Amino acid sequence: MSKNVTLMEQVGQFQGLVEKAEFLDHEGNSLDCEKGIQKNLGMLESLRDRRGNLFLVGNGGSAGVVSHILTDFINVNKLNARTLHESSLLSCMSNDYGYENSFSEPLSTLARERDLLIAVSSSGRSPNIHNAVKSVKKAGGEAITLSGFSEDNPLRSMGDLNVWLDSTNYGLVEIGHLFYLHYLSGHLKLKGP
Repeated sequence: MSKNVTLMEQVGQFQGLVEKAEFLDHEGNSLDCEKGIQKNLGMLESLRDRRGNLFLVGNGGSAGVVSHILTDFINVNKLNARTLHESSLLSCMSNDYGYENSFSEPLSTLARERDLLIAVSSSGRSPNIHNAVKSVKKAGGEAITLSGFSEDNPLRSMGDLNVWLDSTNYGLVEIGHLFYLHYLSGHLKLKGP
């Protein structure tokens, strides 16, 4: 990003990014924004009703995004949610199974049929995030992916619902993902118990 971009220009870029978010279902079919959001809310409501587990994974800034939204999903939305990047667990799994399996290994033990994973990766190219999605799917669960950068990133087609932001700017993509998850949390609360 150029150092000459003003704050208001950056705000305009963010607004455009959020307005143009793309939603794909598990078959690669495009959903309009409202249908994508309703599908996502339905998945979370169904999970809460059946008292299933919600797992959230991300690396770096995306780990910060999922850690942040975890609080609202538990406190506000009453979801049984957890992240998998607690330092001793992450370092153990990475050491014993390789970083590419740092999330899939604990999920192979924890994930059950009809559990849900929210997998966040700005680039959509992180092998450990891909393997986490595969692990939850193998257990019979569902996945929601949030990615950005290249339109052909692998994560963008791996979930039951995939949200993609068309930007290569890490900051905008990460904040866009957090904005989207906050939006979900706010609307899930309105429909919740």
